[in-house]
Amino acid sequence: MILLKSKSYLLMLCLLFSALHLQAGLFGIHLADRKEYVQARETFDQGQYEQAVTLLTDYIYKTQNIKRREARAYRLLGLAYEQLNNPGKALETYKEALEFHDKNVPLLLAAASLYRRSDLLEQSVNLYERALALEPKNTAALSGLAENYISMGFYSKAQALYEQLSTIQPQLSPIERARQAYTFFKQRKYEQAFVFITMAKLQEPENADFWLLSARTYKGLSMLTDALAELDIAILLAPQKNELKDTKAIWLYQAQQYNQALALAEEILQRSPRHEPALLVKAFTLQKMGKKQAAQQILMQIKNMQTDSFTHRVASRLLEK
Repeated sequence: MILLKSKSYLLMLCLLFSALHLQAGLFGIHLADRKEYVQARETFDQGQYEQAVTLLTDYIYKTQNIKRREARAYRLLGLAYEQLNNPGKALETYKEALEFHDKNVPLLLAAASLYRRSDLLEQSVNLYERALALEPKNTAALSGLAENYISMGFYSKAQALYEQLSTIQPQLSPIERARQAYTFFKQRKYEQAFVFITMAKLQEPENADFWLLSARTYKGLSMLTDALAELDIAILLAPQKNELKDTKAIWLYQAQQYNQALALAEEILQRSPRHEPALLVKAFTLQKMGKKQAAQQILMQIKNMQTDSFTHRVASRLLEK
């Protein structure tokens, strides 16, 4: 009896030892895997993106069991490709990952964002909507989808999303406030646009684009003096942007302030003699000032540039009359 008990005891010890040994082996693999991922993550954080791609590719594809391929590793691999300016490989990575992890919100957002930046808006919208079906209050998905709708010209839809976003996250970023203002502006709801673009300017007063939208909003409200004042600040913040001065020259022309419009057009042309919008403003202004021959010469100058631009088409049509 004692001998039997001893054998049973030894057998139990052997089984227990085997189980512990197997468990240790499994934990060893797990810990090794974790170490490999951490190394890839650290390599990515250090900006060594090519090496990160190599490490992550090895890490993901070393297992034939596709269900064990981690979503976080796929996402990091896609981000590494993005940093290497290879959006094609990044999208390929995200698409493969979503075959196995179709309900992983961070993956959906990463892919949706890249589709948006690649101007593949319908695909981006689809992925943002899938993310919102899983997490209806996800602020990144709401913001990204709203930005898509702006690009697609669906301003009322974008406006509704920003309103939803602001209830979840009252302190929107300056760019989100500006985009919210833009949705109102494009619907000619200038008073509402003015409120939100003013908020954006207060948050980020050095952003010339915000001052431009504010100026355009003032103009929509038929407050040209205020519009020109806002535009002057935008020009002060970004003097290298000829399009801001183009806008001011056009507004001065529309306000029949021909001397000021002509002077500004000349200023632009001193720096950029072939700048077509300034040339066109100059031609229009000279025409209004009674200098028809000089205006015709400038229109001919634009036509002879042989560019496929709106300004060129306008000049050509005017010369045909």
